[in-house]
Amino acid sequence: MKLAAICLGRPEVLAGKSYKTGINKTPLHAPVMVDAAGLVGDAVCNRKHHGGPDQAILLEGSVTLDWWMQELGRPLPAGSFGENLVVDGLDNREVCVGDRFAFNEVVLEATAPRIPCATFAARMGDSRFVKRYTAASRPGIYCRVVAGGMIAAGELVRVTPHEDARVAISQLFQLYGKRLTDEQKQAFLAAPLAERLRAKILAS
Repeated sequence: MKLAAICLGRPEVLAGKSYKTGINKTPLHAPVMVDAAGLVGDAVCNRKHHGGPDQAILLEGSVTLDWWMQELGRPLPAGSFGENLVVDGLDNREVCVGDRFAFNEVVLEATAPRIPCATFAARMGDSRFVKRYTAASRPGIYCRVVAGGMIAAGELVRVTPHEDARVAISQLFQLYGKRLTDEQKQAFLAAPLAERLRAKILAS
């Protein structure tokens, strides 16, 4: 696998909205620094639901984006889903919490599924997109930064599966907001989840 694209967002107001968002991201053609907060210079406007050390970077697999292009019947340039990184050859459905993505210097760890919102629907120009995205069950992957450094498109990506609890990102997405069994809670909490998601599961 290799890193197909790196995308950065700037604060802007989408049509029909009154607040700023950094969801509209465009590809970079130069290396960029990654620190504990993610890509240096990337806009995170709603820090209640986005960003932070456990959701520092949003990653998409090219296999998933290709599926969406067929589903939507239109091209999806890198950054269309608000993602920071596109990994060539990756299917989001195969990723589990704790799986690691190692680049030349940077190492990321999967922590949580991307949960669609009204801003995402506005970005896609489709008021029904949250439902479509949910039904597809191919969520983007939030990651924490294990090791920072410079990163550039074209770098090789080594994926190391999490060795302990295997909790699929797609499974977490399917069960998000639903009542969990004690067994499901125990299994999910054993994985290195993002803290927002862990708190939600503990409170459920």
